[in-house]
Amino acid sequence: MKRYVITVITLIWVFCSSNAQERTVENRPYTDLRPFHFGVLVGTHLQDMELLNAGPQVITNDDGTTANTVVTVDQNRWDIGFHVGVLGELRLNTYFQLRVAPAMYFGTRHLTFHDFTDLHSDGTPKETTQELKSAYISTAVDMIFAAPRFNNHRPYLVAGINPMINLSGKSSDYIKLKRTGLSLEIGAGCDFYLPFFKLRPELKFVYGLGNNLDTEHYKQVRDKNLLRYTNAAKEAHSKMFVLTFYFE
Repeated sequence: MKRYVITVITLIWVFCSSNAQERTVENRPYTDLRPFHFGVLVGTHLQDMELLNAGPQVITNDDGTTANTVVTVDQNRWDIGFHVGVLGELRLNTYFQLRVAPAMYFGTRHLTFHDFTDLHSDGTPKETTQELKSAYISTAVDMIFAAPRFNNHRPYLVAGINPMINLSGKSSDYIKLKRTGLSLEIGAGCDFYLPFFKLRPELKFVYGLGNNLDTEHYKQVRDKNLLRYTNAAKEAHSKMFVLTFYFE
């Protein structure tokens, strides 16, 4: 996956530079001189979650007895989602811009639990799944470093932070994520100057800082038999590959 993303970023830069042989008529030649402007964004993303499993655990049943269990959990695939939002961008100088982009992220994570204390007849652990719905409000704050414009293309690099508020999660879920989180993002894109607006496709990698797992969720679980799943992980770090199209 990382090799694929690096290849896509490289292709974006090569494509932006491929037409840099001869001068052509520039569309919207003064659009980058605006001190501040707004825009809209829409895109798709692939989301995953790194889970640190807790290992063997002792569970207290409703009747007061205890049991030793070993349950692992993993998001074993990249799940697709989509996002929409708006942006405001401040021109700092010829090469640097500061962008703030509030957006809504929607998606679903597919989690798989393996119970090694409850085996099938062939010795394989029994599986339990959870569809972890995700809906986030984010406000990405990014610094953009852009190359000089040539004709109607301008490649750039971007890096920043993205605080998020989690609007999803139910008390009946096996695993629940924290209400707030902070992510680091880095990527690349290219400005395409069209006759009536500027189109900016951008690809970036977003990684969650800190532990995103709600470690107090076990207190909300009423069925004690489900604690083996709730306590299966002790840390979670979200990550996403985000493809966004900005219209400015």
